[in-house]
This record gives sequence, C-alpha cells and structure tokens, in this order.
Amino acid sequence: MRLTPLDPWIKQKTNGIDLQTWQLAKLNETLALVRGRSSFYKKLFAGMPESISSLDELSQFPFTTPEDIRQNPLGFVCVSQDEIQRVVTLQSSGTTGEPKRIFFTADDQQLTIDFFGVGMSTLVEAGERVLIFLPGETPGSVGDLLRMGLERKGAHPIPYGMVKDPFHALDVMEKEQADCLVGSPTQILSLARRWNPSHKAPRTILLSTDYVPAAIVDVLENTWGCKVFNHYGATEMGLGGGVECEAHRGFHLREADMFFEIVNPETGEPIPDGEYGELVFSTLTRRGMPLIRYRMGDRSRFIVGECPCGTKLRTLEKVRGRFSGFVSVGDEILKLPDFDEALFALSGLLNFSVTVSGSAGEEALLIDTQMLTDEDSTREVEKALESVSSIKKIVHCHHNPNEVGSLLKRIIMDKRGQNA
Repeated sequence: MRLTPLDPWIKQKTNGIDLQTWQLAKLNETLALVRGRSSFYKKLFAGMPESISSLDELSQFPFTTPEDIRQNPLGFVCVSQDEIQRVVTLQSSGTTGEPKRIFFTADDQQLTIDFFGVGMSTLVEAGERVLIFLPGETPGSVGDLLRMGLERKGAHPIPYGMVKDPFHALDVMEKEQADCLVGSPTQILSLARRWNPSHKAPRTILLSTDYVPAAIVDVLENTWGCKVFNHYGATEMGLGGGVECEAHRGFHLREADMFFEIVNPETGEPIPDGEYGELVFSTLTRRGMPLIRYRMGDRSRFIVGECPCGTKLRTLEKVRGRFSGFVSVGDEILKLPDFDEALFALSGLLNFSVTVSGSAGEEALLIDTQMLTDEDSTREVEKALESVSSIKKIVHCHHNPNEVGSLLKRIIMDKRGQNA
C-alpha cells in the first residue's frame, strides 16, 4: 500500500519543519493579517490575544459562520480588489437568503491547483486519461483548476462539465477511453446505471462536491470493478480539503494550508480524537480571504491510530452528513444519510429527495424518487425504508396508530421521470 502523496508534499511545503510548529507560525501570521486588513476580524477579535503560543489556544477565539460571510463578504477580504482573480458566489439554500461570496487571489488558486495535482496522484498515473464531470468552462472554476493540476502531474485531463445527457457522457467516456472519472456521486451513478458492459470501464473514480453514500460506492465498484476514492472539500476551503489514500480509511488533509478542529456543535468546546463533533477549519496560507475557525456544519471525527498507508498525518473519518441534515417526524429524528444508504442500494434508483409536510403531530414524509425505468418501485422502496430503524420505530411503536395510519403508505410518493 502506497503512502499518501500528501505526506511528502506537506513535508516539502513545510521545509521539513515539524507540522504543528509550522501550523502555529502560520496561524499567528494569519491572525496578524486579518487583524490588520479585515474589518470583520478586526471587530470580532477586539480584546483577544495578539498571538497564541500553542495550537490549543486557538479555541479561545470565536467562530466564523456562513451567515457572517453572507452578511459582509467584503469584510473578510485582506487584499486590494485588483489582486482578486476569482469570486465564487454560493447561492443560499433558502429562497430569500443572501448568497455567500468567496474571494481568491491568483496565489490562492495556485495553492488549490497544487493540491489537486498531488491529491489526484493518489489514483491517477502519468499519462492516464481523466474525464472531468465538473464545471470547467470559466477560468478558475473547479474543473479548470483540476485540469491544470492534472497537467502538472503528467495526466491527460478531458474537461466535460456537468452531465446533462448521460448517454452523451457515456459516448464521450468510451470515445476518450477514460481511465478515471471525476464527478458528483449521483451523476456518476447515473452513468453506471446506463453503462454498456462491452465498453471500457474506468480504473478509478473520484467522487466530490457532495456527501458520498457507501451504497453508491458499492454500485460503482461492482459495476465497473474499479476503485472509488472520496474527496472532501468546500469552496470556503479553496475547493480542496482532503482525499482518501489507498487504505480508504478516511481523508488525509491539507494540513500545511489549513488547521482543522473537531468541536462540540452545541458548546463549541474542542472534542478529543475519536469522538464525533463538528468540523471547523482555519486557513494558514490564504491571503485573499482568510478564514479563522470557520464552522462547516459537517459531522465527523479524527480516527485514533496510524493509517495503514504509513503517514503521520491525521485521518478524518468520512463525513457522516451535516448536523442540519435531518428531518423530524413526531418524536423521531430521521437522518438523511440513513436514507442514502437504504435507497441508493436499490437497483435502478438514480436519485431521490425527502421532504416533510403536514402540521406537528401529523407529519408525513414524502419521498420523491427518480428511477431508471417506469416500473412501479413502490414496494421495493417500502422494503428499503423498513431497514431504517427510526422509520421502523415510528411504524411499530407510535402511540396513536389512528393518527399516523400506515406511515409507510403515506411516505412513499414515487415520481419517476423527474429530474435529479
């Protein structure tokens, strides 16, 4: 098993300095930068220490939230406007929420290109052909940065863009004889469901941009006989955060460019390695829009013990969804990753959505599914949902059966043919 390429890359970036010593020095540089140049942090950090003498002392500083960025994005910028090369606008999930705007300098984007190239060398060899199902038309977009990172490592990137017509994408995949695919879980799943077994299968796949259900990984590996790797990142991180190694135990992270913490989502207190909490990160090397203790809302933990690949870097367990990623029906909390694992394993399922309707005490859970064929899949979906313990508990243990009725009959709404 190969050592993750992030290990020697980070040692090179830190000039062989102990990683924690490097992180502490870069954190203090970033704290000085934001105090001097960011109107947001100048106000937020008023009365806080000028510097820290240990990484643990960072926990005394307040968090930064997505709402902070929505309200005042320019308040985070620490360079002149003419130094900003790329602005990414992230629309709010709500209908009236303000979008988030994330700013990058040319040097900030070079950091991402560097990481993409090194991270992809985990699963791509020089000369291999990589089909990129990510937005890449705009200079500086994620697909464009990935293209440049792959070129630096001697791979042959093939920008495609988001999949709108899966049959066209499959034709391109066969014509280009792609060795590796990069894209979102459901878009790559849509290709696997429609793939012609007589065509060339990819050797590796990188899934990115969304939570990756294990059920989708199983479908892809069983269909193509390939190895599937997960990438963890967010625009706020500079698009790249971490990637799995060959051990598939979790993510190794850009620890020379960012400092990561796991905190209690309710109290904000740091949580020991091995325990689940919310992921928080601080940038160490970014200058356009540095972020200190940014709350991701993602649930994960640092795994105790060394990774089988031999790295000394920490391993972040695959993200277990978001703390906001649940729905309530009566007294039960239904976690969306549970639905992912139960439903994506169904043959022919391409995508689904979950919504709750009805007043308190009379909630109904609505499942909209997109299937490969027009066959009635209601019974298969019912059986799959019975494997979700919280739903099973609602059905069998609700105190007022007349009010709830047969919940499984109420929650199934199969709408084949809707767009994913």
